[in-house]
Amino acid sequence: MELYWESLQNGFIGSLQWTWNSILFKVPWYTNYFWGLIVISLLIWGLEILFPWRKQQSIFRKDFWLDAFYMFFNFFIFAIIISGIYKFLGVLFGDLGITLKSLVIFNLSMWPQWLQLLVFFIVLDFVQWFTHVLLHKFPFLWQFHKIHHSVKEMGFAAHLRYHWMENILYKPLKTIGIMLLGGFEPQHAYIVHFAAIIIGHLNHANLKLTWGPLKYILNNPVMHLYHHSYTLPDEKYGVNFGISLSLWDYLFKTNYIPEQSGTIKLGFSGDETVPKSFWRQLIYGFSKVKE
Repeated sequence: MELYWESLQNGFIGSLQWTWNSILFKVPWYTNYFWGLIVISLLIWGLEILFPWRKQQSIFRKDFWLDAFYMFFNFFIFAIIISGIYKFLGVLFGDLGITLKSLVIFNLSMWPQWLQLLVFFIVLDFVQWFTHVLLHKFPFLWQFHKIHHSVKEMGFAAHLRYHWMENILYKPLKTIGIMLLGGFEPQHAYIVHFAAIIIGHLNHANLKLTWGPLKYILNNPVMHLYHHSYTLPDEKYGVNFGISLSLWDYLFKTNYIPEQSGTIKLGFSGDETVPKSFWRQLIYGFSKVKE
């Protein structure tokens, strides 16, 4: 038990120390999630200000500061709090014989690094796309995902407004995806992480981007806006589930872009019941599901 307790402590303290060192620029720049998030956010916010799709929308749109706080809460505060538990589980699974190598199906170690990175990116994106579908399909999970869909005006920071329970679901599934791929290198995580932040911020930004012919591969702000549409096609529990790639939506026929004015109503039926304050949103979703 002592080993498990130490892993819990070390995970928490290690994550806290890493975050603090990131703030003080004491980690390699390409691993600095803290300042990386800030730089990416400022750049994309600047693009929103210079080239707004919805010109009537304020620079400091509705719930701008709430979403900005969510960015730091989900990426750092909650990550620090939960890191000890993940470390604890890592030790527990190791004792059970379950390691990063024990579930390998495809060993990519002999492939060119660029191809390893590409496959890693695609596999993780599909796992997240599938998880996103589950969040919409099952009422229990949808209760938590409602926090993200309570956004009423879209902007880059809306990317990271989501209930902390989504971390609990996404993290294990992404970890399983990693465990299936032998040859995974830590630097792959940094590259994919920053790529996902950039694409996710852009998808939620007040920018009219479609990427031309690449729209069938890459997700984009126009496509993702209709994921947040208040009104959905008949018999659909959601559309445009893509995270970084739109490819999966076109393959599985969940794509939907009826027009491109960008002026549609956002949210969902009953969104007025979602609490406005951050603290009340933290516990939202645990009451009895009413559908």
